[in-house]
Amino acid sequence: MKTILIAAALASSLAAPAHAAETYTLLPSHTYPSFETDHWGGMSVWRGKFTKSSGSVVLDRQARTGTLEVTVETASVDVGHAAMNAVLKSARILDAEKYPTAVYRGSSMRFDGERPVEVIGELTLNGVTRPLKLQIDSFKCMQSPLYKREVCGVNAFASFNRADFGVTVNLDLGFKPEIKLAIQAEGLLKVD
Repeated sequence: MKTILIAAALASSLAAPAHAAETYTLLPSHTYPSFETDHWGGMSVWRGKFTKSSGSVVLDRQARTGTLEVTVETASVDVGHAAMNAVLKSARILDAEKYPTAVYRGSSMRFDGERPVEVIGELTLNGVTRPLKLQIDSFKCMQSPLYKREVCGVNAFASFNRADFGVTVNLDLGFKPEIKLAIQAEGLLKVD
């Protein structure tokens, strides 16, 4: 009888996964989606960021799966120039009044070992949704001495054609349509 109980306990422990998926809440104070865009067909590059974002990441490093959802407040765009910020928020470009958020939904991830290296998902901007992959060039997790739980950080990159999202302003003047994204983010392990 004792052998049967031990075998049953062993079988149940083997059936349960060693690691479950974990959810991380993005820290707004450590998450800054930034971008680069052309000015006058190569004259200069404008750089800016969005100062208000939120989201979460679900990771199962053992199973090599994950999802991501990030919401950015479009009115929080900042290129360091008040007049240009107003133009970017206007109906000509981001139309922040009509579309107060841009959302990225990553439905799957590609891993190298336990490290995610790519997110496959969709970006919704100006009411238009298109596929967009994020390339991850660094990923690190550690026990935070401040929060007393795990925090993970990432640097990710992507690029897209703004015309695909209906943002065509000044393309007829020779402005290049490519937008380059650089996203630094840190997520804190959610505790129930």
